[in-house]
Amino acid sequence: MSPPEAAAPATDAAPDPGSAPTGRAARRRSARWLVAAAVVWAAAMALHAWIPNAGVNAGSLFQTLLPWTGLGVPFLLVLAAVCRSRLAAVAVLAPAVVWVTLFGGALTDKRSGDGGAGDLTVVSHNVDEGNTDPAGTARVLAGAGADVLALEELSDASAAVYSRELAAAYPHHAVLGGVGIWSRHPLADVKEVPIMPWTRALRATARTPDGPVAVYAVHLASVRVSAAGFTTGRRNEAARELAAALRAEPAPRVVVLGDFNGTYRDGALSPVTSQLRSAQREAGDGLGFTFPAAFPMVRIDDVLVRGMTPRAAWTLPATGSDHLPVAATLGR
Repeated sequence: MSPPEAAAPATDAAPDPGSAPTGRAARRRSARWLVAAAVVWAAAMALHAWIPNAGVNAGSLFQTLLPWTGLGVPFLLVLAAVCRSRLAAVAVLAPAVVWVTLFGGALTDKRSGDGGAGDLTVVSHNVDEGNTDPAGTARVLAGAGADVLALEELSDASAAVYSRELAAAYPHHAVLGGVGIWSRHPLADVKEVPIMPWTRALRATARTPDGPVAVYAVHLASVRVSAAGFTTGRRNEAARELAAALRAEPAPRVVVLGDFNGTYRDGALSPVTSQLRSAQREAGDGLGFTFPAAFPMVRIDDVLVRGMTPRAAWTLPATGSDHLPVAATLGR
């Protein structure tokens, strides 16, 4: 007898078209998700002012970090390349265009450089109560050559140091609580602005050669990021109190200097920012981030004006504080 024929080797069954998706189908599905993500990201950026602040204050948190939303664009582009999807790559143009619309102008140098007689240079700095070198900080600030300085987060001990170190360049000053104003020009009408139960803001009239200017030094309440969300209630209430004082301000020329613990685009600060213009946005170079000083990621310190024209705005070198100082030159 001849030996039985060897059984043919088993072969895999033909794939079922309705079973697991092929690689191409998976990429198409991923591409659809990417298109949706790009559209949603672009919409969130464009409509950031409409993001509600209920609960965890998501609106304020998103608006504070809004400049960094542009990092999503290269990330989405990489994913589109992985999926080999032209449609996804085109969709990523939507958040890119929105970001450029919001911040493209900030990437240019808008400083006029044509300062002339009558210009007023101002500096604001949260000097940090834990600053171990207030004398060195005072020397940096004095070296900026400003006409008016506004300092926030002063302690009793540091206020004495600043008064001593700045006396030669700034013969006029006023300190109330943790905020102070130093000026080359006489100060009048000094008073507290009651925005919180303790003193965090003051107002004075600087008698400049070109007429009086109402100068505010402000330090709004701090915010906290925790598991419960972005805690801003006390800051928002302080902003509303400050806004009321500004509405009642009779002076035609107003400068508000300080640490706002929020950005100009934060909708919760709109009672204040809707009345004033940001010197950095109108006449700055770049985004002007101020905090934290070691690696600035947000601009929570600002120079806001009414009845004056920003000519230039910039940040000063780091001091012993965890904030960078901000400066601006203002025209009549």
